[in-house]
Amino acid sequence: MKTQVLPDADALARRAAAIIAEQAVIAVRARSRFMVAFSGGRSPWRMLALLADMPLPWARFHVFQVDERAVPLGDPARNLGRLQAVLLDRVPIPADQVYAMPVDDVATLPAGAADYQATLRRVAADPPVLDLVHLGLGPDGHTASLVPGDPVLDLNDADVGVSGPYQGAPRMTLTFPVLARARRILWVVSGASKLAALARLRAGDRSIPAGRLPSARAVLLADLAAVEGSADSAVPDSVQGDS
Repeated sequence: MKTQVLPDADALARRAAAIIAEQAVIAVRARSRFMVAFSGGRSPWRMLALLADMPLPWARFHVFQVDERAVPLGDPARNLGRLQAVLLDRVPIPADQVYAMPVDDVATLPAGAADYQATLRRVAADPPVLDLVHLGLGPDGHTASLVPGDPVLDLNDADVGVSGPYQGAPRMTLTFPVLARARRILWVVSGASKLAALARLRAGDRSIPAGRLPSARAVLLADLAAVEGSADSAVPDSVQGDS
């Protein structure tokens, strides 16, 4: 995969926002719309805030969630609230082109996952192909809410699944099949806690969930802290080919 190492988290966010903007323009020119899925976690909010300041064809955006915690709406752990605050409330994306994961009722999460899959197939074809999927990386090698040891890792016949409780809450998540079909995977990885997991991802280590995704259409952005001690730290602005 193509890898770019940026000197700090701010530069990382700026580069990530620029890539998303570029892919949006390409998709709208080619197919009249841009279908994107954003992950939660701590790292993407600066990226999304910068993206919101860009003059983009917002009316052509279709926004999906990569994953969501099954916590009440308004809970600060809910990805949707932050996504709305930093991006969706600031740009003119039509409300019916924002597809929130239905996680309000833990008891109905499996049915909600089936409904979300149906939405993906209605909007993004069957099987669904997204233009860009933004992914983060956990210190344990998880991405989306595909966490080590969870049965959802082996879900090969569905594009949306439910993972068991992780860090206090069950999750709804896109699964490997739909993530792997994306026209572009954008990894955004920040912080020294990701050092070991990032090395394993770049090595194609399939023993971690993130390592199961294909690299051919992937771009990996990382800040210097995430690769500290690697050969790349000497050339923080270089773009390289990676296996």
